[in-house]
Amino acid sequence: MKLGKLSESVLNRSILKPIKTKGDFALCGAAVGNDCALFALSERAGLATAMQEGALAVEAYPCGFPVSNLIHKAVNNLLVKYAKPLGIELCFLFPEELEEARVKQVSAEVKACCDALGIDVFGGQSCVSAQVKAPFAVVTAYGEVSAEHMAAAGQELRPGMEIVLSKWIGLEGTALLAGRFKDRLQERFPTSLVEEAESFGNYLSLIPEAATAVKSGVCRMHDASKGGILGALWELAQGAGVGLNMDFKKLPIRQETVEVCEELGVNPYKLLSGGCLIMVTDRAAGLVEELSAQGIPAVSIGTITAQNDRVLHNEEELRYLEKAGQDEIYRIFAM
Repeated sequence: MKLGKLSESVLNRSILKPIKTKGDFALCGAAVGNDCALFALSERAGLATAMQEGALAVEAYPCGFPVSNLIHKAVNNLLVKYAKPLGIELCFLFPEELEEARVKQVSAEVKACCDALGIDVFGGQSCVSAQVKAPFAVVTAYGEVSAEHMAAAGQELRPGMEIVLSKWIGLEGTALLAGRFKDRLQERFPTSLVEEAESFGNYLSLIPEAATAVKSGVCRMHDASKGGILGALWELAQGAGVGLNMDFKKLPIRQETVEVCEELGVNPYKLLSGGCLIMVTDRAAGLVEELSAQGIPAVSIGTITAQNDRVLHNEEELRYLEKAGQDEIYRIFAM
């Protein structure tokens, strides 16, 4: 199998099909395009949980993720279900040769990220294993959801609703590529461009735009992450059972991402896009204006349709979205 996320066909056939959610306690469980579970605790409140995993990038292991990226991913998965993040638990697996100083480095990154997000670390587990060849972490995030927001998270999508994206695509992947290939990129581009690209990791939190989106009454949210913006749009449509009609030229992308991806032979539209929030709404103009007032760039890229086709228009050319494939970051890093 290819590195990265399991293909949708394997996921459905070998994991989701044998799993059956029982009872009424779980309001939302495992499904394509759904990375957060919702549980009804009472008539007034619910619990949201989400998990993220990955190899960690510390010295001598440059091809992993910063642990902060995993925390952001888990928390962002709560936000798209209208949950208020409360805290996380962590599970660490370390290789025998890893020095304690690197463990402290990871712990410091965890604290800094959680402090910035205003969440706690509830606990976790850690282990050194001879079977592990790189440091690895699993992050489980927890949040609370009001009864009103639990109902809102399950709204049906209707034809004519618009699709709004916040910030830019490829942010997370660009930051990782700029850090990993900094020397090569600086031979081709000004240092200022490379450093700006590397700083895109500062845009990963969706807390500001998700808060504005919820107040605006959006019908659904989905975070763009593994598989890039094209994979995320497919997952959104597949999970909701709808079609999409979109303008390729409206997909927001920074010039730094264009330059870095072109130099490294990477498709930016299939690149990790953490930090970009997909929102579906029947009042796109107002939502874009409200986000802009918060200093958050946003643009409407198309509409929901009643058909099953997921179409990208690029002037006279039509492109049909396919199932999310391997993210470009796994191909180039060979994680």
